[in-house]
Amino acid sequence: MAELGTPAWPPAPLRTERLVLRASESRDRAAFIELFASPEVGTHVGGSRPRDELERAVPEVPGRRPGVFVIDLDGVMIGMVTLDRRDAVRPGHVRPDPQEAELGYMFLPKAWGRGYAAEACVAVLGWFTDAFPGEPVVLCTRVANDRALRLAVKLGFAEVERFEEYGAEQWFGVWHPVPASG
Repeated sequence: MAELGTPAWPPAPLRTERLVLRASESRDRAAFIELFASPEVGTHVGGSRPRDELERAVPEVPGRRPGVFVIDLDGVMIGMVTLDRRDAVRPGHVRPDPQEAELGYMFLPKAWGRGYAAEACVAVLGWFTDAFPGEPVVLCTRVANDRALRLAVKLGFAEVERFEEYGAEQWFGVWHPVPASG
């Protein structure tokens, strides 16, 4: 996100009722490996990667780039939320100049079903609204991922289109920030 004039990265940690959203640290390496090696997580993101490959490839401080928020619960990483620019060659766009901000998230299976994804995504969308007033955010998920679809709607994403990508039907939606009243 930095290439678009983002405020300095990383921002100060974002705090919610239960979570801290922060930049990655070396203590998160094992959780990153667990996340990308998890067959349960891989089901929703196009597959998992072999743990031994990840052990060799993951840097000492993984995910240390603009747009990556580590989700910390009681001092331990349980997932991540990302804001990236959607690749112009991929299907699904809402602006004439593609490269919309795209929200993504991944959580360790032990953290599923507790509302952490909703809590973290709301915080990240709030930060994004402050950093990029008026800019929409897009989200793409497999139609078969019922939980992700429910969360997208709960967060206020509206369906724009569906298309085939990565061998599965995808749901593509957009979220528009609510203008500040006043």
